[in-house]
Amino acid sequence: MSVLTYHVVPGSLDMKALEKKIHQGNGKAMLKTVNGQDIWLLQNGPHNIQIKDANGGVANISTYDVHQKNGVIDVIDKVLLPK
Repeated sequence: MSVLTYHVVPGSLDMKALEKKIHQGNGKAMLKTVNGQDIWLLQNGPHNIQIKDANGGVANISTYDVHQKNGVIDVIDKVLLPK
């Protein structure tokens, strides 16, 4: 499985949409990546979202909502690794 496609989810999700999914999931939300594996979003304080990979590694979103023509980019501080 590709590490790059593990960092991409379908759709266009901004910070508000991510926080809404986390709220609806009682503090966490699962997203399916383009490579077919799951990542988990966790709220870690106000406007601070962490992403947990399939191996238990955690990355913090350091920059939110960089809007591009084909979607929204969020910058993270660590590489997520698929199984």
